[in-house]
Amino acid sequence: MEKEGSKQDTNPRIPSAVFVDDVDKFMKKTENSNVEEVLKRLDEQHSKYKFFEYNLITKRKRLQSQLPDLEHTLEMINTMKSHKDQQLKTDFLLSDDVYTKAHVDATDNVYLWLGANVMLEYNLDDATELISKNIQLANDNMKQVDDDLDFLRDQFTTTEVNMARVYNWDVKRRQAAKANK
Repeated sequence: MEKEGSKQDTNPRIPSAVFVDDVDKFMKKTENSNVEEVLKRLDEQHSKYKFFEYNLITKRKRLQSQLPDLEHTLEMINTMKSHKDQQLKTDFLLSDDVYTKAHVDATDNVYLWLGANVMLEYNLDDATELISKNIQLANDNMKQVDDDLDFLRDQFTTTEVNMARVYNWDVKRRQAAKANK
């Protein structure tokens, strides 16, 4: 599916599949290879694209789950900013579906989990800036993953068409050889 603007012809992260326009020339260039070897190489290329697709889909799912958490964190920081001079009354999540009432004293600082069991203290403005940058980065990465998936779909199609063209070329060649006997 084409996005706004022109389609990508190349992608620095994914190797491009070259369309085989003239199968006779292509097979002459790969003269030392028989049809089965060429089809095997094309199938390997197709498998590599499947591997890229799996990794991209996994990354996309991770980003999709990460974005709501980041947005919720930013929302909480903004709530803390708006209650800077007064105590904040809230429901605090203890574990899945278990909450308790909490009274949070006014503060200028917040602790953020950075991952790998690391937590750092930030003032509210720095925390807002950090989380906003992380949200923007996640959105940019999501767009890049979507673009890569679109590019990858084109590579799948090209590779599958090449496989069909080489296979059909071989069938015609065999039929012609049979007719000449």
